[in-house]
Amino acid sequence: MLKNNIGGIMKNCRIFVEKKEGFNLEAKRLCKEWKEALQLSSLTKVRILNCYDVFGANDIEDAKKMIFSEVVTDMVSENFDETIPHFAVEFLPGQFDQRADSAYQCMNLLSTENENVVITSGKLFLLEGSISSEDVEKAKKFYINPVEMREKDLKKLEQETLQFQSSVPMIEDFKGLKEEMELAMSQEDLDFIETYFKEEEKRMPTETEIRVLDTYWSDHCRHTTFETELREIIFPKGSFGEELQRVFDKYLADKQVSLMEMAKLIGKKMRKEGKLDDLEVSEEINACSVYIDVDVDGEIEKWLLMFKNETHNHPTEIEPFGGASTCLGGAIRDPLSGRSYVYQAIRVTGAANPLEAFEDTLEGKLPQKKITTAAAHGYSSYGNQIGLTTGLVSEIYHEGYKAKRMEVGAVVAATPARNVRRETPISGDIIILLGGKTGRDGCGGATGSSKEHTKDSLALCGAEVQKGNAPEERKIQRLFRKEKVSQMIKKCNDFGAGGVSVAIGELAEGLKINLDLVPTKYAGLNGTELAISESQERMAVVIAKEDEASFLEEAALENLEATKVAEVTEEKRLILTWKGQEIVNLSRAFLDTNGVRQKAKVEVETPSGKNPFQEVLFRGNTLAEFWQTCMKDLNVASQKGMVEMFDSNIGAGTILMPFGGKYQMTPSDVAVQKISVEKGHTTTASAITWGYNPNISSWSPYHGAAYAVVESLAKLVSVGVDYRKVRLSFQEYFQKLGKDAKDWGKPFAALLGSLEAQEAFGTPAIGGKDSMSGSFQDLHVPPTLISFAVAPVSTKEVISPELKKVGSHIYLLKHQALENSMPNYEICKKNFTWLHEQITAGKVLSCMTIKMGGIAEALTKMSFGNQIGLELQNIGEDFFKLAYGSFILESEETLEFENLEYLGKTIQKYQIHILEKETSTILAADKLEQEWLNVLAPVFPYEYKEEKKEIYTLDTYVNTEIYHSKDRIAKPRVLVMAFPGTNCEYDSAKAFRDAGADPHILVFRNLKPSYIETSIEAMIQELKQAQILMLPGGFSAGDEPDGSGKFIATVLQNPRIMAEIQNFLDRDGLILGICNGFQALIKSGLLPYGKLGTVTENSPTLTFNKMGRHVSQMVRTKIVSNKSPWLSSFHVGDEFIVPVSHGEGRFYVQEEELKSLIQKGQIVTQYVDFEGKATNEFRHTPNGSTCAIEGIVSPDGRILGKMGHSERKGEDLYKNIPGNKVQDIFSNGVKYFK
Repeated sequence: MLKNNIGGIMKNCRIFVEKKEGFNLEAKRLCKEWKEALQLSSLTKVRILNCYDVFGANDIEDAKKMIFSEVVTDMVSENFDETIPHFAVEFLPGQFDQRADSAYQCMNLLSTENENVVITSGKLFLLEGSISSEDVEKAKKFYINPVEMREKDLKKLEQETLQFQSSVPMIEDFKGLKEEMELAMSQEDLDFIETYFKEEEKRMPTETEIRVLDTYWSDHCRHTTFETELREIIFPKGSFGEELQRVFDKYLADKQVSLMEMAKLIGKKMRKEGKLDDLEVSEEINACSVYIDVDVDGEIEKWLLMFKNETHNHPTEIEPFGGASTCLGGAIRDPLSGRSYVYQAIRVTGAANPLEAFEDTLEGKLPQKKITTAAAHGYSSYGNQIGLTTGLVSEIYHEGYKAKRMEVGAVVAATPARNVRRETPISGDIIILLGGKTGRDGCGGATGSSKEHTKDSLALCGAEVQKGNAPEERKIQRLFRKEKVSQMIKKCNDFGAGGVSVAIGELAEGLKINLDLVPTKYAGLNGTELAISESQERMAVVIAKEDEASFLEEAALENLEATKVAEVTEEKRLILTWKGQEIVNLSRAFLDTNGVRQKAKVEVETPSGKNPFQEVLFRGNTLAEFWQTCMKDLNVASQKGMVEMFDSNIGAGTILMPFGGKYQMTPSDVAVQKISVEKGHTTTASAITWGYNPNISSWSPYHGAAYAVVESLAKLVSVGVDYRKVRLSFQEYFQKLGKDAKDWGKPFAALLGSLEAQEAFGTPAIGGKDSMSGSFQDLHVPPTLISFAVAPVSTKEVISPELKKVGSHIYLLKHQALENSMPNYEICKKNFTWLHEQITAGKVLSCMTIKMGGIAEALTKMSFGNQIGLELQNIGEDFFKLAYGSFILESEETLEFENLEYLGKTIQKYQIHILEKETSTILAADKLEQEWLNVLAPVFPYEYKEEKKEIYTLDTYVNTEIYHSKDRIAKPRVLVMAFPGTNCEYDSAKAFRDAGADPHILVFRNLKPSYIETSIEAMIQELKQAQILMLPGGFSAGDEPDGSGKFIATVLQNPRIMAEIQNFLDRDGLILGICNGFQALIKSGLLPYGKLGTVTENSPTLTFNKMGRHVSQMVRTKIVSNKSPWLSSFHVGDEFIVPVSHGEGRFYVQEEELKSLIQKGQIVTQYVDFEGKATNEFRHTPNGSTCAIEGIVSPDGRILGKMGHSERKGEDLYKNIPGNKVQDIFSNGVKYFK
């Protein structure tokens, strides 16, 4: 063990933590991956040791056992066998390290003396077998992404010293400055700046001023490509050119044309015509924002519904985990800065073939598989931690995305309109910086994402990429949800691209910002870094001076850092001071020019190549082969293994799960979520989806955009939405355009193609996001315009796509395109209206719109969910052609309509039977399903295969005694704890409130040692008054270091809290822990022993799912013992369908302890299959728990811990999953005191 001793007290040390055999799943997976990808056939075993360097701690013996490791699953050592081939890695200095940060937070709980401790973490890999030094180099090269990490030198134990710059240099000469400073701006912009400083300021600029202008005017911040003036527009000859000219003349003939003008045109036009009266209009543009009616407990309230799509293509390409996680973090902050609560997300990504061999990776690129898997982990990690329902996850495969990945997140948020105040700041107002601290991460992110990607990007872009800290952003969500706080905010901006200079710089015309007041992660940041760092999870809010004390106090209550850093001034200038010097002093008028307005020529080309609408999409010699090829196509194949990494049920508002039916196999095309109402209940939901086909857009961007709109609307209509209520937001992603007029023709044609579609349907795009740098050398992304469609809908009217009944009719509702292959909007509208009427009248049981795999794809996927077969007429090649705007629907009734074709009926046998005059084709649906599931399984496994299937039959325990507390209380008080990282506190409080209890949420604050003391005292006082203690789900301290629930378990084992919990139990209190709360109960000893501090290495634990990733789905659980007040209304044998969402839900217990639990009736619930048998089969027990155990109780039954989220219940939830979905343990808990 490396140690530095000062005065006999150990100050600095390094420890290694390794998972014991049976728990070392990550190491086993890595071994398999390295053997396959790197052909290391002689590699027999990989060992992973987490490495912690701890600086300035007096004593870490307790921390070793409670924080850095778990006694049941881990081995702690102070050295390792250096003769085994090995290498170690660590994050680059300045990158956010969630594991080290969480370890630090836990250390602070142990002792106030640990406030100045510094912890860094790394990983050590030991490669066993006959491994050469070349093999180690191969593994190193494969594992280390130089953008985020580096090799760790194990000979050193010292803190990184950061370079310190004491002053900001002046620019001495503009010559060669663009190259020297690697600026993203054009040379014309630089010349413009030079003239401004010479003529107006009469001085040379500082380095900071140049960096700030480069950021402020970047394409990312100012959409310079989209704002470019399009001067000369050339259309091709022939009928296609005439069509374009007609649409151009109709909308743009007398306008100054830019891509931005085209994107906003229909919204402006409809508003002018009085057809857009639901739009919220203000100078604050945080997100698309419309007024909607929300029913809250039967009363109609006026709310704002906000939505936003965000890309992080460049960061995700070079550092997939961080890039994708901050894509979602940034998307959330936009509507959040508009003071609305973000409760719903979807994700749409674009990748090249992820099955591509490792050796085919382009130089300067990460392997496609690595990009796509790490990005999915990044986005899901952030969403899962912040507690955001991600109900729709879709990846589009196209070789063009090898140029640069597409990573798009879209979110929906809502808030009562009364909570939002929008005012122009006035002189004397102050700016508060809220949330995370500032570091070097993300310096140059805005300019970086505005540059095209080169083979050197990986090596050069380290500082541009940030790491997300979701628990920090969750605190801002909680703060802004308070009406009192929201109403203090006049204006707000999130820290996206550009940092302080842009986020605060945009808030008012005159500003004086003191950079010395900006809270930093570490010393040594210079003025320029403070001005442009894009460190995440920060907000800038404008409030009146008199509200300062009140606002800061509210922020402190949410454990948030909040600092006054600027004030609004009369003079219209942006002034930034650092160390008493003005390092930026620019006139607002100059800043607002956004640089030199670029000009470009446009030439649109006639579509060339095969018209995709006339093509048969798949190949085969027989109908059966055609069908199989269709279901195995990358863009049709199952994405279940990826989708189920994302929490799809948090918030207790999910109407449609991502996969529906008894077997959870029919994919949903739309995310539908109840509006998040903190108190009370609603039947108002929001539906969001997307439309886009890269093959159509590559052939003709004009057609591609029109069909993107049609597809997005058709998907919404298929679940019960009225298309007339839809609002759109576009995502444009194109190659770097440069000066070539034909390249400019692609986004121009796409936006032109969207205009008539928007107006015809009356559904304008009221917002959007452009990303115009999709190039790598001579590779380009396909022309991409995604239509995101959002609408309110009643939960009562929502239907789902899986077939429901045997013997019902199957129809094709057909859209016939025009001769030029453009959509026939009149037919579409007629079909949409008729279908909506049939759905609301209850005549349609299920419905799916046609997508990339044609009619065959829709029919097959509809049959998977409930394993219902189909008997169909043969429509030949039409099964395998594009038919956007068409639908397959199921009805028990005989339906008639002009565009409706009868296709066949549903049958009992799980097969697809195609009838022909002479012969017929029978396709085994179970075989199709298996092939469909297996395509992407090497990238995203959808199940964990156990060596052998087991059934577990436990002795059941039937209880007949009636449970009652000594004290009778009409309205029991519930203490709901919200620790850093908790995200189920609202759902838990609501479940108890519905049951007749009085819930109180207590935020445990740990920002400063004094806050920890106050929180411990507050928790003790609350426990004295409470009858029930609720530990909700979440990711306490981000579920780090390497194990969940440690932060909470450390709090529970504080001597004063331990004593109070014992008092609480002695006077008949009840404790409930769900998911993360269950983990804390297990790791503190409250379960299974009923008392704290009793954990040994033979104790049960909850550890990582055998699958090695987060799993979110519905499970069937059975009551096997009702020996608990929590289960008093249930009978042994009762079954419930409950949502689960966890990465560490595998209940592990050794044989001896298991016998004891069974004997005492402490195992109360098990995961079971469709026959009610407990099994280790993945689809039923998705975490691999011993004996399929889901929940246990303490010996007296008063403490219950379970993984399934029983609090995520409510009317109309999970409509595409059959079964009993309400397990009301909360009412049982309340009844105990009555």
